[in-house]
Amino acid sequence: MTNPLISPTAAHAASRFGRAPTLPFASWLVLLLSLPAKAGTGRMRVWRELKALGCATLRDGVYLLPDAPQHAQALQAVAATVKEAQGSAELFQLQARDAAQEVAMCERFDRGADFAALIDAARELHEALPGTDAASAQRQLHGLERRYSHTCAIDYFAGSAQRQAGDALEVVRAALMRQFSPDEPQAKPARPIVPLCASDYHGRVWATRARPWADRLASAWLIRRHIDPQARFVWLADPKDCAPQWLGFDFDGARFSHVGARVTFETLLASFGLESHTALARLGALVHALDVGGHAVAEAPGVSAMLAGLLASEPDDDALLAQAMQVFDWLLQGLAGDRA
Repeated sequence: MTNPLISPTAAHAASRFGRAPTLPFASWLVLLLSLPAKAGTGRMRVWRELKALGCATLRDGVYLLPDAPQHAQALQAVAATVKEAQGSAELFQLQARDAAQEVAMCERFDRGADFAALIDAARELHEALPGTDAASAQRQLHGLERRYSHTCAIDYFAGSAQRQAGDALEVVRAALMRQFSPDEPQAKPARPIVPLCASDYHGRVWATRARPWADRLASAWLIRRHIDPQARFVWLADPKDCAPQWLGFDFDGARFSHVGARVTFETLLASFGLESHTALARLGALVHALDVGGHAVAEAPGVSAMLAGLLASEPDDDALLAQAMQVFDWLLQGLAGDRA
């Protein structure tokens, strides 16, 4: 009798998932559960929890995840939900019998279709950009980025599909930036960042584009709090107005701007040896998400709404920065105390 877990294309799958069919084999967690027919609400809750975890289904009531402590904990939580709904659940650990069976198990976690759907949606958004307003385009892009982040989190055997979807989102992100924020700096090719001493940059005039948004506000906060406490800021109507003796930031040709995947805030962190500061690094991830998108950061929507309110209510850029300084002070305190 043929074992239904053994794939006839095991060698192809092994190559695709980057897993060589050699011993020793990984172990797996298997949750066996049964729910009473009348447990409609409980059944739906269990289904949602299993879907969020990215479980593979071996058959009805039998669910699989790669063996890892966090997966064991999560499946135990699902088992508790099942029992609350008057069902039964048992968690087992097993190993594949041979290389072909292990590869067949890996195949059950293929997220290729999910990433292909994301790529199609990204292309549709890209094509529709000329007739889409900025708020709607940004909202749609954030939705795609959330889908991408979730799919990546359950893509346990990542391959080219994940990279292709990420590339498709990057193309849309760049097109959106070109259409709605043409003055935003374009990232320079990745290059080594020369370490600098903050004391050499005290008492300087720093210049950036007027009506600053997240990256410029956060960078100004970082400059004043951690690099140049006596910094004075000039808000430029046109970056070409930046005087040679001023330190420009966050525009093309500025002394400090985007480098590779880094936004200006992250470039400043790297330049002045601040990346090892855990809370500042986490704030950098938040600023990155606010400025160019990418992986979702939980705090980003709330901070974005707050900064948008400040920008709309404060026409003077110096006063705007004074208000934003307090916001970033609070954020740093929160990030330092939360999971530091």
